[in-house]
Amino acid sequence: MKSRFIQFNSGRVNFFLLGIITIILVSAVLRITASVLLPFTIAVLLAFVTSPIVKFLERFHIPRIVSALFILFFLLSILFVMGIILYNSGQTLISLYPRYEVRIRMIYIWIARFFELPYDEYISIFENIWGQADIRTTVREMTLTFTNGFISFLTNAFMVSIFMIFLIFEAVFFRQKLDAAFPGPRAERIKKISGDVISQITNYLSIMFFVSVLNGLMAGIGLAIIGVEFASVWGVIQFVLNFIPNIGSIAAGLGATAFALVQFWPEPGPILVTALVMLGVNILCGFIILPNVMGDRLGLSPLVVLVSLLIWGWLWGFAGLILAVPMMAIIKIVCQNIPFLEPIAVLMGSRKVAMAIRPSEEAQEAQEAGSGETEPAVAEQTGTKTTNQ
Repeated sequence: MKSRFIQFNSGRVNFFLLGIITIILVSAVLRITASVLLPFTIAVLLAFVTSPIVKFLERFHIPRIVSALFILFFLLSILFVMGIILYNSGQTLISLYPRYEVRIRMIYIWIARFFELPYDEYISIFENIWGQADIRTTVREMTLTFTNGFISFLTNAFMVSIFMIFLIFEAVFFRQKLDAAFPGPRAERIKKISGDVISQITNYLSIMFFVSVLNGLMAGIGLAIIGVEFASVWGVIQFVLNFIPNIGSIAAGLGATAFALVQFWPEPGPILVTALVMLGVNILCGFIILPNVMGDRLGLSPLVVLVSLLIWGWLWGFAGLILAVPMMAIIKIVCQNIPFLEPIAVLMGSRKVAMAIRPSEEAQEAQEAGSGETEPAVAEQTGTKTTNQ
């Protein structure tokens, strides 16, 4: 019994418990300070992505502040175009509301008869739904949440713009500040971590941006050919949700199919074609184009990606779902460069990364063993030569 207590390493248990407490406290801080940290995090990631553009413009002797303002104008223009598309489509949707209500009523009558739900044909469809499952309170909460979310979006967009301009302007002095603050090998380690973070996050977000643009264009064009109304809106939604791994494109496909159900009911042909088009676009972009272009650069396990969506979505909402993968990649890179946290990076990595680490470690051990064997042999040879002399 005593030998068990002697072998018991209380230091590791204390470190493990301290790590759990630290994670809980950090999560609480991230959730409480989301109104400040979220815009700053988005600004940092945008500064990473736009840094190659700034360096390219500097070759033409364009000042850094002018480059930052140009990039900011470009990003705001994209948001403005997307907002115009959504606003015009919303106005059109309001004008076509009576026709959609008739289709929704037909679908609801079929569902009500199938599940034996109460239905009054003399009142509107929404009044029928209104009286069931306390939907009045739910709709009010959703409306209030949407209003607050839109106001928060405008505030965050302004803060992101300010943060990004200053980050791009200050980035040129980052290495000098590191050398002054951390002289010696510590500065080199920090430079390596920051360099890996910048390169991997820049590559990931750049590739995801172009693949999402392609995904949105293909979905919008395909739906327009079928005749689905508001095809451009679904293209924009497909573009945005494609940044959420695994579930974003599925949600966009289900939404477009549900809208086609309302528009084309009771004709099954266009509804089925819409579902097949969205499925084909998602398979082509998500399982063929994206893996071939990106490969396994981030090296994250699919389980880690799924868990990160749950965690960051709970912490920062919809923005957290988009930022989940870059944030986990940053955590993995930091753990890789800190010796006692390296096992965490291995557990977060994919199978390919783990299999690649094992041969490298075996080769290093073999090299060390070989060097250890050659040293006595060399010493023995030199001793023999001196004896002969």
